[in-house]
Amino acid sequence: MGLHGVKAVFFDLDNTLIDTAAAGRRAIEERPPRPLQVISALQSKHHYGEGEARAVCDKVQAKLLKECHDPAKMCITDLRISHWEEAIQETIGGEANRDLAAECYYLWKTTRLQHLTLAEDTRAMLTELRKGLRLLLLTNGDRQTQREKIEACACQPYFDAIVVGGEQKEEKPAPSIFHYCCDLLGVQPAECVMVGDSLDTDIQGGLNAGLKATVWINKAMIAPVDTSPVPHYIISSVLDLPAVLQKMEHNINAKLETDHVASSKE
Repeated sequence: MGLHGVKAVFFDLDNTLIDTAAAGRRAIEERPPRPLQVISALQSKHHYGEGEARAVCDKVQAKLLKECHDPAKMCITDLRISHWEEAIQETIGGEANRDLAAECYYLWKTTRLQHLTLAEDTRAMLTELRKGLRLLLLTNGDRQTQREKIEACACQPYFDAIVVGGEQKEEKPAPSIFHYCCDLLGVQPAECVMVGDSLDTDIQGGLNAGLKATVWINKAMIAPVDTSPVPHYIISSVLDLPAVLQKMEHNINAKLETDHVASSKE
């Protein structure tokens, strides 16, 4: 692999290689005896009812989904403490409680990081792929947050390079960050494949940058309402990627053979 076609694969991180969404849910909902759990802390330490505690956490989850972070205006820690502060005030009323908000945020963050793991079968796949390809991790997001996740899941040894959007001038789907990744690895866009779970950033970005192929991870395997952008391949798990790459290599070799036969007849 890599002789005629693909030379490098770019991987998204969140909900592609690691299940960030599930880790976030577990940080909120996990039951005792684990001490680092937000709902339990709000109930046992601060005497919230279970309904109130869950309402606070639900509001925070909603705020995280809509989060827009400008590092020039506020650090990610302050922003996320503010999410908790607002959620508590919206649920309980009264004056803002920054100390409680900070406590909840750090409980959530610490527990989430504990659950961010690179599964053994994913590690094995990356190890095997790297025997014939260059691998790069390309993740959007705040520098501090993403570097903490990368450290927590210990994925550094599996990649030739790691690029965090928050450290660059532009993030996915801007072509510039993809071309920067190509330069890092010494490859051309037409020799690279982008793998990720986001149509808007991973797939659109790969298309914008002129990569050879885009592979969309659609865990639910439910067709999106909007058919744009259109990925080259759709898989339900990142573990299905080797089969896609083999298919691509087969298609390339078949085309080379066809071209050779055609040219020999001329």
